[in-house]
Amino acid sequence: GFFVIAPNLLGHAWRRGTDYRMSTLAEDLRPYFIKDTSYDVIVGHSLGGPVTLSLLQFLPKTKETAVILLDPPLEIEGITEMHKSWFLNEVTNVRSIEEVADDRGWSRRDCVLRVLGLSMCDRTTVEGIFSHNEPWSFSGLLRNIPPHVKITVLASDPEAGAVCDPEHIPSDDERLNVKVLPGIGHCIHYENPDAIMDSIRLPRAKL
Repeated sequence: GFFVIAPNLLGHAWRRGTDYRMSTLAEDLRPYFIKDTSYDVIVGHSLGGPVTLSLLQFLPKTKETAVILLDPPLEIEGITEMHKSWFLNEVTNVRSIEEVADDRGWSRRDCVLRVLGLSMCDRTTVEGIFSHNEPWSFSGLLRNIPPHVKITVLASDPEAGAVCDPEHIPSDDERLNVKVLPGIGHCIHYENPDAIMDSIRLPRAKL
């Protein structure tokens, strides 16, 4: 029952750029926030997490907005090379739909989308995203949450490949809620979409 807008970040879906700083990725999405455009819910997965946090200042102050961050990489300083190597391998050695299905146990539709997404990326984008955001440290974006914004962080299980460490998330802000999902990997939207829907606190009649 939602009207959904799903923009592609720079570097995604064949969108190429030369500047992949977090501030640039956020500025590229500014047109979605012109003229006090408001949203009931904003969801940011992985890289989309810190990008979303960079855009909170542009939300209209007259409407409460729910923000859901799915396993956002807030602090990976010191292990950046490890993450970069993993992503480079994913985009330069794209597995078949069948291989992804055997490994992840996802639906065929989700496996097709995963393979398509990786096929539309390239190593230049991955290298740019990591090198242009060194040192990778964005937990500070959670220190000044606007009063009209409530944030839920859904963190993956560390044993299943999580990139979000709850220790980097402030625990003294009532507008910020954190939940770790046991047994769920980084791609929460594929593995446990119900956890996302359960975090959307709107009247059920609107869903």
